[in-house]
Amino acid sequence: MSQLPAPPAARQLGSSGIAVSPIAWGMWRLAEGGRSAADAARLVHAALDAGITLLDTADIYGFNGSSGFGDAEALLGEVLAAEPALRGRMVLASKGGIMPPRPYDQSAAYLTAALDASLARLKTDCIDLYQIHRPDILAHPHEVARVLDDAVSAGKIRTIGVSNFTMPQIAALNQFLGHKLASTQPEISPLRIDCIENGELDQAMMLGLTPLAWSPLGGGRLASPAGATQLAVASALDVVAKAQDISRSVAAYAWLMAHPAGIVPIVGSQQSERIAEAAAATQVRWTRTDWYAVLVAARGVPLP
Repeated sequence: MSQLPAPPAARQLGSSGIAVSPIAWGMWRLAEGGRSAADAARLVHAALDAGITLLDTADIYGFNGSSGFGDAEALLGEVLAAEPALRGRMVLASKGGIMPPRPYDQSAAYLTAALDASLARLKTDCIDLYQIHRPDILAHPHEVARVLDDAVSAGKIRTIGVSNFTMPQIAALNQFLGHKLASTQPEISPLRIDCIENGELDQAMMLGLTPLAWSPLGGGRLASPAGATQLAVASALDVVAKAQDISRSVAAYAWLMAHPAGIVPIVGSQQSERIAEAAAATQVRWTRTDWYAVLVAARGVPLP
């Protein structure tokens, strides 16, 4: 039975020359529940100690609809201020371009100010990967590109990515950029296979973009599947999970990582043990038969 290659120990972030772990940790819920800087530090250590070097946040993480904008970045900034050596162990990613209640703003003035505010909250001079969080239809991509290129030239960011952009929006922004995009961050999971089916991952491979998958566990639905499709996907993942003595969640991460586009799943858990467990996905091996079984379950129809 043909076995797919194991994921590499590190992936290149596009053509930026930045090496990242094949799995990432995301902090969209870091600021919830009154978490302290000490609590946040334990989670950061859990990720780094598990070999997860790509840490992903955003300026809107922590916003609850009325307050909290910037709270996740600020909490991570407290951690980095207390332990400066941690900064050198991580590839720091953040995002900007959403400003409630507009809701999106990528005008030159706002995007420049948003980046500077993120740098101040994170207490760092440079963000390794700065991503436009969601596209502002009213901003010309040339204007956005100019701000981002200037930020790279100024040393404020090392490389550029996008999140939740369509394929034409990716192509348009990349056309105007001098420093080309390194990554794209769409929602991808065994329960959301749109990117596999609609050409987004093919475009990523063509342009040399690293796909960073948010919500790789289907927003938690894989843990408690309901309905025929979710149950079928869970069952197909469980075949591999049981055979290799791993959890269904780890199997789901590994299923994404087996794709040739080099998908980097972003672990959303804010529990140290779950973050550490996720790193086991690098050891999972897939056969084509088992991998396609998950895809067929997600599609709900046999392969042609």
